[in-house]
Order: sequence, then structure tokens, then C-alpha cells
Amino acid sequence: MDSPYQGDSIFWVEVERIKPNPFQPRKIFDEAALSSLAESIRQYGVLQPLTVTRKEIERPGEGIYVEYELIAGERRLRAARIAGIVQVPVVIRHGEDSDRMKLELAIIENLQREDLNVVDRAIAFERLTKEFGLKHIEVGKRVGKSREYVSNTLRILLLPQYMRDALAAGEISEGHTRPLLMLIDRPAEQKTFFQEIITRRMTVRDAEQFARRIATERTRKPDLTPELLLLEREFTEKLGTRVRIEKKDQGGKVLIDFFSVDDLAHIRDVLNREHEVRAPSAPAEAPSSAQVQNESPIAEAAPSEPEEKKNTPSVSGQETGSPPAGGSPQDDLYSINNFSV
Repeated sequence: MDSPYQGDSIFWVEVERIKPNPFQPRKIFDEAALSSLAESIRQYGVLQPLTVTRKEIERPGEGIYVEYELIAGERRLRAARIAGIVQVPVVIRHGEDSDRMKLELAIIENLQREDLNVVDRAIAFERLTKEFGLKHIEVGKRVGKSREYVSNTLRILLLPQYMRDALAAGEISEGHTRPLLMLIDRPAEQKTFFQEIITRRMTVRDAEQFARRIATERTRKPDLTPELLLLEREFTEKLGTRVRIEKKDQGGKVLIDFFSVDDLAHIRDVLNREHEVRAPSAPAEAPSSAQVQNESPIAEAAPSEPEEKKNTPSVSGQETGSPPAGGSPQDDLYSINNFSV
């Protein structure tokens, strides 16, 4: 079998004469990693050759000018430029490679090195299907993946752009995209769910369980009355997490979702505050029973006698106003003790 590489040899080519691959699927390059690679190249050189194609361009008055187009080795080329290297080793694919072949080779190199993030990979697969008419199974064969892998990767492009940006930045993982895609036809809930994944740092397993519960609400909602739906929404807003009311023939139950001990502690604090607000408190102007007793004039002292009665001498030797022993109330009324001279 003829080798696709020119002479099966390694050539040294000036960095300035190598043009980037227009079909490079990778869009994001870690600057810190490039700087580290550049420092390594300064010390040891480029250890693995780049893959290029050779083009001859006729320039009027200058003759034939040769330039090269990169197929694989984008990071090494960028790092070599940062390091100030003049020449790099390359292997040259002979003949005119098609655009599809350039894209395939670039994808395969990145997949083998696991350098492509999931969004760039999905975009590359989409180009193979739309621009070059390949079926999912054909793309899978070319990149060494199954048809299901290709199809699931392409579904990521159905997510809104801000979710794809978060995925490319590593704020969410590829596993989080599956539960998000379960709500693809419910954009409002999908957006809320995405924000909860970010703020609560949900694991993939928690996110999948959460999405399944949301999806099953379609069959559950008709069983709830408008009043129960309103209560469910109020509970959700008050507690800051999803609350579900399940109605039964007799009564029902309330289910409150939480994803960590901190979440549960927050729910407890909210319920405690709500209980304190609703607890009845004594009016400020109403004194307590103890205060009533202390402020009552009866409790302080018996009413004083009139001044003239205090100065009236006793006739019988008993104190004025004291009924005689064995006397009845009627006798007491006419008793001499009740009269003064």
C-alpha cells in the first residue's frame, strides 16, 4: 500500500510558511498550557512532527512559491511561535487532500489526544453531516465511535447558547446535558433547572433525578386543584427549592427537595422564621396578671378610714367598726359602736 506521506520522510519547514487549518474544530486553547509547552519546546525542540499539505503558488514576477497548510499539530505550531522557533519538523501528505479529509484528520487527532471539548466536538460532527453529507454511522466509523455516541453528541447543539458556553467553560459537565435535554420543549423550566445546577452544584445523578420528577409532573398536574397548585408554587418560592404536593383520596403529602446538608439547614431556618412571624404575641398595652396584681390598689393596702373616724374614741374599748362578739349584722347596724358623740 502506498504511503500517504511524501517519501515517508520528515522535513524541516519555516514556521511562517505554515498556514492554520481552516477546518480546525478546536476553538479554545489554554494559554497557560501553551506557555508551558513553549518552554518545553525551547529546551527540547518539537519532538513530534506536524502534519501538513504542500501547495505551490505561482506569483507573477517571483516564480513558484511553496506554502504549507496545517492538518494536525495546532498546539505545537502555536507553542513553537511563542517559543520563537524558526523551523519545525513536518510530515507532508502528498496529493490534494479534500476538505472533508482535512476536517476528519483534525477531529481524529484531537479526539485521540482528548483535546476537544464536547461543544467543539459536536460542531465538528455537525460539519461532517451537513457540509459533507455523512450519516451518523459514517461519522462514527471515521472517528472510531458508535452511532449513538455521534447522535448524542449532536443533540448538545439543541441547547441554548449560554448553556453551551457554560459546558465549554467547564461550569457543567457533559453528563448534565442529558437531564437538561429532557426539558428541551419547556424552555422556562429548563432555564430555571440550569440555574439550580449551577448554584447548587448538583451532581449528574441528582440532576437526572430532578429532571425526571419535573418531566412526570405533566401527568400529575391535572390531579391538583388550582388552590393546591398555587400553594405548591408559594412553597417553592418561599423555600427556594422545588416543592411538590401529592394528593391522595384522603389528604396527601408535601415533598421538599434538597441537595445537601446546607440546603436542609436553610429550609429549616426559613420554616423557623416563618413560625416566629406567625406566633401570637401579647399586646404591648395589655399588662400581665402579675402586673395587674402589683398595680391594684387593693393589693397595695386596704382603704384608709375617714379622718374623723380615726380621731373618734372607742366607747367599748374595741376598735371602731368592729362588731361585738356574737352579734348579728342587724344588731351591728344599731350598735353603739357605730355612733360617735
